Amino acid sequence: MPSFGDSRLLSACFSPSALKGQRGEIKPVKGVRTFDATTAARTLAAHSPIPAGLSGAIRRVNVRNGAKLIALTLDLCEQTGEIAGYDGPIIDYLRENRIKATLFTGGKWMRSHELRIQQLMADPLFEIGNHGEAHRNLRLLSPRALGAEIEGPQRAYEAAREGFAKEQCVGNVPGGLSTVPPRMGLFRFPFGACNAQSLNAVNAAGLLAIQWDISTGDPDPNTSAKAIVNTVMRKVKPGSIIIGHANGRGHHTAAALSQLIPKLRAQGYKFVTVSELLAAGTPEIVPTCYDSRPGDTDRYDRLPFQKRATTATARPAAGAGAADR
Repeated sequence: MPSFGDSRLLSACFSPSALKGQRGEIKPVKGVRTFDATTAARTLAAHSPIPAGLSGAIRRVNVRNGAKLIALTLDLCEQTGEIAGYDGPIIDYLRENRIKATLFTGGKWMRSHELRIQQLMADPLFEIGNHGEAHRNLRLLSPRALGAEIEGPQRAYEAAREGFAKEQCVGNVPGGLSTVPPRMGLFRFPFGACNAQSLNAVNAAGLLAIQWDISTGDPDPNTSAKAIVNTVMRKVKPGSIIIGHANGRGHHTAAALSQLIPKLRAQGYKFVTVSELLAAGTPEIVPTCYDSRPGDTDRYDRLPFQKRATTATARPAAGAGAADR
């Protein structure tokens, strides 16, 4: 199982004030195309395809001996023509309370939040996963576009990691970035939508496809903190994977977590990363992707902007090869 960051690295490179979230970062900003260009082509860290026994969409884990382990996951996604948010109060609360979480980050989000992704990859509380290049519906993409959507975040991740490695503070820590995995091993489908082609492509790229069995519903501004707490407490069980958002579109999530986490801890639940959860039991795997029931993410195929995204191509970053255009 890979390690995730090092507290020595985090403290050597970032002061408490630098780590703390800023109010102006939370709200997404529309109409900004500064980071639409894809990360330059590069030789990526080696990987092996996911073995047949783990292929498919993982919804939760049957943990051994009924251990009360659960995984909190937060999506940090960003579409073209915008800069999504960084919900500092959520991350700050998790750090203050030593809560582990798995963060599924988009390639574009990593480019527009380079310092934040470096902080997150250095923090041993957090596991970083792949959430697609620009939050496109992978069910609608051509094979070429599909490959770019899966590979883009890995390029952005490696570029951020490489840039971080050049900082003097990293060199001052024995082992440097050795605790930060060179490659992400988990993938979350944008919109929670997939088909056989996209699922196979993700697994062939060496990524486990991680869904969830509990959705907070936080993208809906009408979902209150109380509703989030009630939903999770009603559905949680050992091995659950919970999905929320920390990109400025997780409405009331920060307030909900401050109520929810003490309740779950009082019931004996322990928060672990998704990889730790997988190592503690046997994953429940299904052949398709959905929110709460099969077919309920099909509606995302009909979004007008997703139809445009299947043919639109972002301008490649300087140095990008022909395969990236």
